Parts: sequence; C-alpha cells; structure tokens
Amino acid sequence: MTYPTTAANAVAETLPRRPRRGSPLSRLGASFAMFRNAKSITGLVILGFFVLLAVFGDLISPYGPLEKDFTALRQPPSAAHWLGTTHMGEDVLSQIIFGTRGVLIVGFAAGIIATLIAVVIGVTAGYISGWRSESLSALTNVFLVLPGLPLIIIVASQYENPSLLLVAGVLAITGWAWGGRVLRAQTMSLRNRDFVQAARANGEPLWRIITVEMLPNLTAVIASSFVGTVTAAVLGLTTLAFIGVIPITNLNWGTILFWAQQNGAFPDYWWWYIPAGLCIALLGMALALVNFGIDEYVNPRLRSAGERARALRKKGATISDSVTAVRAPKGDA
Repeated sequence: MTYPTTAANAVAETLPRRPRRGSPLSRLGASFAMFRNAKSITGLVILGFFVLLAVFGDLISPYGPLEKDFTALRQPPSAAHWLGTTHMGEDVLSQIIFGTRGVLIVGFAAGIIATLIAVVIGVTAGYISGWRSESLSALTNVFLVLPGLPLIIIVASQYENPSLLLVAGVLAITGWAWGGRVLRAQTMSLRNRDFVQAARANGEPLWRIITVEMLPNLTAVIASSFVGTVTAAVLGLTTLAFIGVIPITNLNWGTILFWAQQNGAFPDYWWWYIPAGLCIALLGMALALVNFGIDEYVNPRLRSAGERARALRKKGATISDSVTAVRAPKGDA
C-alpha cells in the first residue's frame, strides 16, 4: 500500500533524523569510555602486567618459590638470582611472581563480593522508602563504623589454615559499607528522574527499573567502588600476612615481608624486602590511577577540564597549574 506525498511528508524529510544505533563494538567502547584517559590507561597497563605474572607465573618463574640453593644464602642480586636470595637460598624473584597470584585472587574476589553486596543493599535502600530504607541504611552505618582489621584478625585466627577465598570473604564483609553508602545517595538522586518516573508509570516491575533504568547510570560509581575495595583488600591481605595471622603456606607479598622481618633482613638485606614493598606500591598506584580516571569521567567538571587540556596539548599549548598559555607554532612567528 502506497501513501501520497504531501506537504507534511516533505517537511518531515527536512527534520533531523534519529541517529542510528552503533555497532555492538561501538556500544561496548562507549561503556568503557571512563578508561580512555591517560591515567586509566597507565593504571590498566601496570595492572595487566601483574595479571600476566599471576596467570603465567609457573612459566615465567626461574625457580620454584620454595626451591633452596644452599650455596647462595642471602646473596645479593646476581645473574643466577636477579633479586637475590633469602636466608634459605630461596629465589626472591620467584617468590614475588608466585605471590602475585594470591594477592590478585584475594583482591579481586573481595572486590567482586563487596561490590555485589554494596549494589544490592545500596541501590535497594536508595530506591525504596520508609522503614525498609531506614533499616538498610542503619545496617550500612553499622558496618561502616565496624573495626575491620581487628575483626579480620579474630576470624582468621580461628582457622588453622584459612583459604584465600575465606580471607577474601571476610575482607569483603568488612569493606562493602562505604560503596553501599555512596550508591544509596546516588540512587536517591536518580529515583525522581523523569525516565524512572515514566518506567514506574508504565507499570514496570521493580527489578527491571533497578537493573535496566538505574544501574547503567551507576556504572561509573560501581566501578570506582570496586577499585577502592580491591585496593583495601590488597592492603588488608598484606597486613595480615606481615603480622603473621595468615599461615606461611599462603604465599604472597606480605609473607615475604614477614620472613624478611623475622630473619633480620632490615636494613642490610634490602633485596629481600624492597621488591615486595615496591610491588605493593605499584599495584596500589595502578588501582589509584584507574580510580582517578573513573573520577574524571564521573565528575563533569573534571571531564571537561581534562578534555580541554588534552585538546590544548594537541595544538601545541603549554599548560601549567595556574595559567594556560597558548604558544603559536614557530612557523607562524
């Protein structure tokens, strides 16, 4: 069936058309736009390096983590042992490579568990109202002021050989409250928006309003909460290992520092403890850079300032903290 061409149709042809939806790859790239700045890329590169060490540690490591060389006790870095040896002749580089796996497993497992708890409780408490919302808010406040490290020490000390997943679970239970509080505040600001009110007026179920309408707008906040929880879990694990709460069988960077401290490595045998400390610092810096990049994406002022600064640098501008000076190219002088 054909319709005659009218003046209204002619006018409609001149109106701007609705943009076409991009390809799946373009939509996926838009979802990860928060990781396009230099800070996030640098952090992801460093984090990717540690992930490779954790995954391919068995292939990369020159020795076994507990393999002993009694002819090289407390030896400084050399061609045979790039980061030196311990008091038992164990290769420090191999221990650091194998210890990376435990650190990342605990960090990411705790981050995933804590983020799931924070999303469920925080978003639910922010969307609903009344006594249910206040009860969830009170629960969040209780865990927010709960002393995490003493509780972790008490729980971990009850087991002779606690697994890494158990340690990650305890760290997650004591570390989800901050993210839940932030998500509750952000959800309360979203629940009165027009698109949420429209979905509610159309009779959409609660689970669809939260998962389809609200969670996509909370992606950056959830990612920031996840990164912060992973950082806290890594520091918590290394702290527990350093003070001797976690058994020595759970090899990680903290246990390396524990044995270095127990055998008088400070300060003479620097190769025993400095590399492990640097790995902790590098991983923390990588997570902080990723978090800075997410903050820049979330905050409109930071995002516009970063885009403006990058555009000026492409044009040959010299940017300082207080004054932005634009220099003309030498050819135009």
